[in-house]
Amino acid sequence: MATYTATTPLFEVMRDPVGHEILEHDVPELAANPLLHTLYHYQLGLILGTEESLRNDPAKKAKILAKIEALQPSPAPDRSVRRNAPAAGYEPESVERGSARTDFPAESTKWQQYEIALQGPSHGNPFTDVELSADFTINGDTLTVPGFYDGDGTYRIRLLVPAEGEWSFTTRSNATSLDAITGSFTAAAASPDSRGVVQVADTFHFAYEDGTPYLPIGTTSYVWTHQGEALEEQTLQSLKTGPFNKMRMCVFPKSYLFNENEPEIYPYEGNLQDGFDYTRPNPAYYSHLEKRISQLDELGIEADLILFHAYDRWGFSKMNPAADDLYVKYVTARLASHRNIWWSLANEFDLMFEKTIEDWERFAAIVQENDPTHHLLSIHNCREMYDHSRPWVTHCSIQRLDIYKTAEMTSQWRQQWQKPVVIDECAYEGNIDQGWGNITGEEMTRRFWEGAVRGGYVGHGETYVHPDDVLWWAKGGKLRGTSPDRIGFLRRIMQEAPEGHLEPLPGHWDAPSAGIKNEYELIYFGFNQPTYRRFVMPPGIEFQIDVIDTWNMTVETLPSTFEGRFRIELPGRQYIAVRMRAVA
Repeated sequence: MATYTATTPLFEVMRDPVGHEILEHDVPELAANPLLHTLYHYQLGLILGTEESLRNDPAKKAKILAKIEALQPSPAPDRSVRRNAPAAGYEPESVERGSARTDFPAESTKWQQYEIALQGPSHGNPFTDVELSADFTINGDTLTVPGFYDGDGTYRIRLLVPAEGEWSFTTRSNATSLDAITGSFTAAAASPDSRGVVQVADTFHFAYEDGTPYLPIGTTSYVWTHQGEALEEQTLQSLKTGPFNKMRMCVFPKSYLFNENEPEIYPYEGNLQDGFDYTRPNPAYYSHLEKRISQLDELGIEADLILFHAYDRWGFSKMNPAADDLYVKYVTARLASHRNIWWSLANEFDLMFEKTIEDWERFAAIVQENDPTHHLLSIHNCREMYDHSRPWVTHCSIQRLDIYKTAEMTSQWRQQWQKPVVIDECAYEGNIDQGWGNITGEEMTRRFWEGAVRGGYVGHGETYVHPDDVLWWAKGGKLRGTSPDRIGFLRRIMQEAPEGHLEPLPGHWDAPSAGIKNEYELIYFGFNQPTYRRFVMPPGIEFQIDVIDTWNMTVETLPSTFEGRFRIELPGRQYIAVRMRAVA
């Protein structure tokens, strides 16, 4: 009995290594099609029957189908790691230990990046041949921080300073000239406008290190840092005046629908014609990425950085395990000192057919090992949810699994995972042909509110057709939708909540609500349109009531207070919320 038939979805064939290889060899234009991922749910026979290169060659089509139908289940791919070991005896014995020229400041500040720059050897391949780290010590406690090679003989070790006080450091390296270098610095107290790194708080929410609540009001612009100076600056300007404080973005460029332009620079040495050397990261590429991450920080925006994705025509998604590990370690060592980093191991991990669960678990361990700051860490799904109960997963980064149910699932996911629920991809406001990219601004806003009152956080994106294919979700530019202003309005409402976030409340069978029982309650009616509402509240507590029009962004405070059993009049429109606050 054949494993695959003409009725098998293309997705199932493509994730079989041999099936993938057959299609890549026999129909290369299909495998390289930027629309490939939009074809996954169609049957194999239909895809082959409509592929342009096969239309007039039924014999070739039949031969390809026969090959695939004859396949037996493939064994798991060999993902055993063959690490690039640092070079023994990298420098001759005549080199004096710790002789490298070193530059570091004598003063720093808590929650500020501190950098040690070293001028060292550059022969061989310093990216793989040299190991470098430093032990930072304060009050008897030691923190080990990895270093990285930045090209032209320059090495850097960076620490996001976690505490004020007197610090000392000692470097460690297999390169003799970089080893056993010592130094010290004084870290002053954090500046008044510095709040530290975002962490999980109260199980389901987030706060900065200083305790200030953080409400992730996120958006997505996957490859905005690969679009050239003018468009990237326009994106930053849009963010400056917009409501968002988190940006989902990729390290690698992307090849997909509306993403067919080449980046100006690449993450590795090499080129399209001759290929790329995955053992030699391109420092200029990462310097540019860092510049944009720092600019986001200046705007108060967290960079939710996606390390891997499947939308690739350069080979970055199919590197061998040793190259993968080198990449994860390099990126983490280089970027972990940025305050505003969140790590996302993958966008749609389950579409990266070459990777195994063991790979993702190993990548998570590498990030944790090389990030002394312990930034937030998660992974994002397409068709199959990752096991968010894994101890390294700090929060759930979710793409909807159902066409319609999105934010409504927040309650279930909170209960299941007991972690913050961030629905980074609930679909996008726009008008392209894909169902994930053509919901209205009203529906985007509704999903934000629905998720918020259920104790979660929903993410935004825009996919409006543009003559130059400049869609915000991919390339940034200008925000064109109607939801961002309304999302900003919701952010202000959430910030006014007593604890700085919304915790779900029971009690209404027909509308979700959040707050503190008998003190503060926010009830959301969504697409319902009541003209009045009856309440039964404990006697002796008076409530001030606001009627909130979430679309028109108005708050009407009713003229009197209410207690016990009472009725309030409502406008009979969709997207209305009611806020009840106990009168002191």
